[in-house]
Amino acid sequence: MCARQADEDQGGLEQVGSIDRIAALTGVRALAAMAVMGTHASYGTGLLTHGYAGLLGARLEVGVPIFFVLAGLLLFRPWVRAAVDGGAGPSVPRYARSRFRRIVPAYVVTVLVVYGIYQMRPVHPNPGHTWTGLLRNLTLTQIYSDNYFTAYLHQGLSQMWSLAVEVAFYAVLPLLAYLLMLLCRRRFRPVLLLAGLVVVAAVSPAWLVILHNTHWLPVGAGTWLPHYLAWFAGGMMLAVLAAMGVRCYALAVLPLAVASYLVVSTPIAGRTTAVTLTLSEDVSKTVLYTVIATLIVAPLALGDCGEYARLMGSRPLVWLGEISYEIFLLHVVVMDLVMALVLRWPVYTGSAVVLFAVTLAATVPPAWLLHRFTRPRR
Repeated sequence: MCARQADEDQGGLEQVGSIDRIAALTGVRALAAMAVMGTHASYGTGLLTHGYAGLLGARLEVGVPIFFVLAGLLLFRPWVRAAVDGGAGPSVPRYARSRFRRIVPAYVVTVLVVYGIYQMRPVHPNPGHTWTGLLRNLTLTQIYSDNYFTAYLHQGLSQMWSLAVEVAFYAVLPLLAYLLMLLCRRRFRPVLLLAGLVVVAAVSPAWLVILHNTHWLPVGAGTWLPHYLAWFAGGMMLAVLAAMGVRCYALAVLPLAVASYLVVSTPIAGRTTAVTLTLSEDVSKTVLYTVIATLIVAPLALGDCGEYARLMGSRPLVWLGEISYEIFLLHVVVMDLVMALVLRWPVYTGSAVVLFAVTLAATVPPAWLLHRFTRPRR
């Protein structure tokens, strides 16, 4: 093994900075956060309307699936270890406390600061900037509405839908893990476990079929956990494969991840100017993002100690990865302020590269402070 295993209660947005954790998985968090920031810079400068370059910029949203794959990998791994060892699974109360302590303090501070900023600097439209919107955003329940985009979406917190999805995964994982572990009641049966995870992943396309072809679900159900469950399942599969001793090498899978990214950056997954996606576009995007994100994480989870692992484990990326959650929380409001007050560009103008660079430079200091004062103390 090229690095020590992660502590059992670490999650998809958790820091991985101490000596008993895989440093490269911290670095890939930095990559995911930069990708999310890149797609927002592409949107803010209007790059998304510029043909194939716009599609490439739009698909940088694959950073979110990378976070979800990491969550599935790191949070499901303790249950897999218990199945291998024949012992009890992790303590659910301890697991819940760990998730709460890591996610909630920094998030609540961010929401309150963002609402304060937009109270002094009103922008329109901003439907989520109400007392009800504040309550919904503080409790990460803003997505559970048929009119999320017109009632609770806040300009400075538009990325938080994905955090609401991840918290929903945190909530259902103990039950999901319990049901999956029934397949390993007497001994570790990795093939059965992987088959069960394929069924879990199949929930996502099935959910999309129901969403597009029936009126059983509200329109807002497209932002709920079942749509994205395949991304978490990809990481959970990696946890099982790691326990089986499977090895994966970057030279074998990263070219496939790049090829998949180039494919998904075509109209097969929808045009950036389209208001909604068709069923085939929605399924294509969900499946291809699952493939890309899982392949990006796979070498780091499955024992590759080569150049890719060393790059992801390098000091700059590890340092950024340790504050990647806080960068994720703050970058949207910082980008808005940079556009309006520093660069003074009207929306949908300017250079995406410049906006990304200035936003990153302006986001890192407050993200570091937020991390320093809200991270769990052991």
